[in-house]
Amino acid sequence: MQAPRTALRTLIAGVCAGFAALALAAGPAQGAPRTSSYTVSPPVNLSASCAGQNAETIQAADPAANAVYDAWMGCKGIGFSGSLNGGAAFGTPLTLPGSVGQKGQRSWDPAVTVAPDGTVYVAFMVSRSGLSYPVIDVSTDHGASFRTAGAITPPDAANWGDRDFITVGPDGTLYLTWDYGPSAAAVTFLCASSGSCSFATGDVNAVLQKSTDGGRTWSAMSHISPGYPNSGADSAPIIAESDGSLDVVYQGYTVTNVPTDTLTVASLYATRSMDGGASWSAPVAIGASAGTMNTAEWWIDGAEALGPDGTLYATWDTQGQSTDTGWLSYSRDHGATWSAPVQAPADTLQVPHIIQVVAGPPGVAYVGWLSSSDPHGYAQYLRTFSTAQGWLSAPVRVSQGFGASGVWPGDTFGFSALSPSRLALAWGSAVAPTATKDDIWAATVGVSLP
Repeated sequence: MQAPRTALRTLIAGVCAGFAALALAAGPAQGAPRTSSYTVSPPVNLSASCAGQNAETIQAADPAANAVYDAWMGCKGIGFSGSLNGGAAFGTPLTLPGSVGQKGQRSWDPAVTVAPDGTVYVAFMVSRSGLSYPVIDVSTDHGASFRTAGAITPPDAANWGDRDFITVGPDGTLYLTWDYGPSAAAVTFLCASSGSCSFATGDVNAVLQKSTDGGRTWSAMSHISPGYPNSGADSAPIIAESDGSLDVVYQGYTVTNVPTDTLTVASLYATRSMDGGASWSAPVAIGASAGTMNTAEWWIDGAEALGPDGTLYATWDTQGQSTDTGWLSYSRDHGATWSAPVQAPADTLQVPHIIQVVAGPPGVAYVGWLSSSDPHGYAQYLRTFSTAQGWLSAPVRVSQGFGASGVWPGDTFGFSALSPSRLALAWGSAVAPTATKDDIWAATVGVSLP
């Protein structure tokens, strides 16, 4: 979400020192043998040469090139670094050209994808001349250099825009989702004393646009969430399947007081398009029994992955009166129905659980989360799930040092698969001795499955 990035870059985690392990939700995980093991590389600092704060990284991998690409907020704009040896070493970070230039502009919310021909696309939000919209930079040399391909022009003056996601179809078509509202003045926020903010009211909608010419020009908006402009939806990661169909999950709020649009509790919804985004199936609520997201939650809440057998996986977290719980669910029928949710992190402490998912071999998903559940601060965690056996391991900590819980790490992290058993991760963290400065850390994980 935009607000916490423009306000103070801190939050008060409110970690309880008494960290109690809690039972997992019912599901196939219970009683499963814990037989997966992990080989974690030492984390490397990708942003050491970038002054100031570096946070909110996101990642894509190109297994054919053994490449990992990370983009983040930092380096005086949007920072980028790539690895062409499977994450063993990364290049010197560069600042994407479309994120710099105009005095007073802002850039945030990077998203990255790789086309079948190896072209790397990075999208990010900018605020210029009273408008907020995505810009798309492109690299045809495996991330060594970038140029600006194009930008999306908002159809409304003084619009509101936020979190973008980008993917590419098998034919090279680019699909970009973003949060859109006709009027920035209509969007208001709930902000804590720490500076972290979430939405309170506003015309918040999940929309899609596509490009067939490498990001130079873009189609008109398709409304993913029904009820535009009062749909109450944001944060819509997108997957393009091999047949061209599109899968999206998004955070959908209960909206009252239309057209003021008071946003109350939210759930994770799944929808699908079979016609290139022209139309969308009726949204399906995922894991209704897991509870709801509340309006104090400021991070991106909802992620998805597609397995080689067609299984869709979704992760998200919900908030109770004094709890925050991370969940996983899966679908074998293209998102029409979903399994009962299973709890991923073992704790339910009232702290952020920024949770994402990556598909492994058939029937296996890797779940990662960035959380300040440990009293020492933020850490990056990983766990393996099997649709047949449940959890195949206890959570493992990928990060070595703990990040200061009072420094905002961003509300996404990098997570991708180079092979069915080799993962790449990257995350923002303010680790001692520079515990007031966020940096981007990266590691690889080899997974030994049973």
